[in-house]
Amino acid sequence: MLSGFKKFLLRGNVLELAVAVIIGTAFNAIVQSLVKDVFTPLLAAIGGQPHFEKLVLKVGSGEIKYGVFLNAVFSFLIVAAVIYFFVITPYEKLTARFSSPEETTLRECPECLSEIPKAAVRCSHCTAQVAPLTEPTSETR
Repeated sequence: MLSGFKKFLLRGNVLELAVAVIIGTAFNAIVQSLVKDVFTPLLAAIGGQPHFEKLVLKVGSGEIKYGVFLNAVFSFLIVAAVIYFFVITPYEKLTARFSSPEETTLRECPECLSEIPKAAVRCSHCTAQVAPLTEPTSETR
C-alpha cells in the first residue's frame, strides 16, 4: 500500500503539476504586484480614483457594495491583459519563430474539392478516381 503511494508521488505528472503550481504561485505574485503597484496607480492618475470600495447603493437597511465588484472586475481585466500582452503574445511569437511548418497529409479532390489523404486513389466523398500523388525523391528535389 505504501509502495503504491510512493509510486504515485514519483510519477511524472504529479511532479510536473507540483512544479507548475509553485511557478504559478510565484508568477502570480509578480503579476499582482504589476497590477497593484504599476497599473492601478496609472489608472488613478488618469481616472482620479484607484479604488471603488466606497461606492455603495443603499437599499432599505442593506447595502449593495457594487464598488467592490467593480474593483474585482477591473483587477481581473488588468490581470488578463497583462497575461495576454506580456506572456501569451511573446510566447506565441517565440514559438512561431522556432517551430517548423507542419507537413500536411491531406490534399484536395480535383472533382469535389473535399480533403482526402495524399495517398488516396479514390475520393471518399464523391468516389471519383484521382491520380496518386508521387512524393518527390531525393533525385528530383
